[in-house]
Amino acid sequence: PNTRPPGSAVVAALRKLSFSPVSARRIEDDHQGSRRYAIGLEDGTSLDVTVLDRDRQVAGLPYRLWRRIRLNSETRRRAIRSLRAELEREALMAYAAQAAGASTPRLLGTSEIGTEAALLAYEHLDTRPLDEVPDEEIDDDLLAQIWEQVGLLQIQRLAHRRLTGDGIHLDRAGRIVLTDPRSGEIAAGDLLLRLDVAQLLTYLALRVGPERSVRAAAAVMGPDALAAAMPLLQRIALTRETRSALAKAKHVLPEIREQIVALTPQNRVEEVRLERFRPRTLITIIASAVAAYIVLSQLSQVDVYRVVTTANWAWSGVALVASFVSFVAAALMLRGFVPEHLPLWRTVLVQFASSFVKLVAPAAVGGVAINTRYLQKRGIRPASAVASVGASQLIMLVFHIALLLLFAYITGSSTATSFTPSRGLVLALLALALLVVVVLGVPPLRRLVTARMRKLFSNVLPRLLDVLQSPRKMVEACVGTLMITIAFVVCLYACVCAFGGDISFTAVAVVYLTANAIGSAAPTPGGLGAVELALAAGLTVAGVPRELATSAVLLHRLLTFWLPVLPGWASFTYLQRHEAL
Repeated sequence: PNTRPPGSAVVAALRKLSFSPVSARRIEDDHQGSRRYAIGLEDGTSLDVTVLDRDRQVAGLPYRLWRRIRLNSETRRRAIRSLRAELEREALMAYAAQAAGASTPRLLGTSEIGTEAALLAYEHLDTRPLDEVPDEEIDDDLLAQIWEQVGLLQIQRLAHRRLTGDGIHLDRAGRIVLTDPRSGEIAAGDLLLRLDVAQLLTYLALRVGPERSVRAAAAVMGPDALAAAMPLLQRIALTRETRSALAKAKHVLPEIREQIVALTPQNRVEEVRLERFRPRTLITIIASAVAAYIVLSQLSQVDVYRVVTTANWAWSGVALVASFVSFVAAALMLRGFVPEHLPLWRTVLVQFASSFVKLVAPAAVGGVAINTRYLQKRGIRPASAVASVGASQLIMLVFHIALLLLFAYITGSSTATSFTPSRGLVLALLALALLVVVVLGVPPLRRLVTARMRKLFSNVLPRLLDVLQSPRKMVEACVGTLMITIAFVVCLYACVCAFGGDISFTAVAVVYLTANAIGSAAPTPGGLGAVELALAAGLTVAGVPRELATSAVLLHRLLTFWLPVLPGWASFTYLQRHEAL
């Protein structure tokens, strides 16, 4: 049923409030879905009437539910309220703002319209939204007025929650009027008040620039209030319209922070986390669930007890040693790309710690984060630490591609025919090549990739030049990088041999290098699921029986992923206790 009240019902409700309406005109709805009317009265004055009804109350409900789930409980609004609660909330905020001395439209009356709607009648003020005021007309006096009005609200612990161009108006006399009390909160906590400051700082910075926005706010609110709001200068904390505007002006928030730091360099404010989780966390959870399904489906195809008891212990020992060697090789690689001295065995412990972090981070992220943190704790500047780890990743990528091409050539030129690419593999490689051609051939895509790569490796080349000046460091870096790949290939080859598989070492190398690239791109912790599936499929294509390939892959992952978790946790705890991480 249509619960929307007709215009005659709105006029009748106003007459019950002792008003004498002679005209009514529907105007555009507000951002929260309320219906708004311009009412002309018999004495020549006007009213602005907001009508709440159940039909408009559910507008934007999915978005509000999403924000309620995602954001900290102190910042979110209730997604669903009763009609009576909405009416009382808006009326109370309007009366409280008026009592605080803020310039707001005066609330003249409230009334229910039957059981499915209600209205609030405000005095009409001839104003225009700040969004319609040209930027050049927003002078320092106007900025000061805006902050003075917000200051009056903050003194009385009132949070406006809608300090945007449609919630701030300018009347014909040039005075600021705050509208839209429905979004506000009375008896607001410190976090909500600081959020108001952060929102208004950002909105005004988009209009007049960060420097003027911060200067005007500091003159009225004081530098300490801006320093307290600085941790809340996050896109997620702002209104939807402001977030959209920031997408085209990404430099604004960093520049606001710089201006605040210049005002209060001595203040240290703790970081505030507003999000319960990030969208990428959801992606990781979903991907991990899929990965767990894949791993469990693989486990269902084999008898784990038989896998452990029937494996050749000599080859299993070789695989275990190769797995340990990979951690030493990773330490050598990191030492090679850092001109400063790093103790070998402590660096090895850091690599074990990264195996523990892989349980909660994608394969390509955990090791990078741990190594960067370790270098910073060793007294290396953050930029140099990131550059060193970036240089190691870049050179490892080069080695990875070179070894893949080398082993693929050796495998293809050998007389063995056990590794014949399937039609699906050929089509996948052709699709990848086509994607590369498209990215390089379309200028916008090429510029996007180039810009991201430039940001990623901006300080890498100077760091590589530092390494090249020391032959010992260069040899250590190259040997460590090569040893990592060879150790993992030897481990996989030994696992295949442990179950009596017959396959060439070069074919195993091609399978591992391909699967490792897939695992690094997967968003699951440690590439879980993607690596197992790629390794098993690669070995099967290479001629290894499916059951044997699955058993070998499970043993390989047990030795390289699961077994190092316990010593990795011990290493992580030890390094944190000794302030090395």
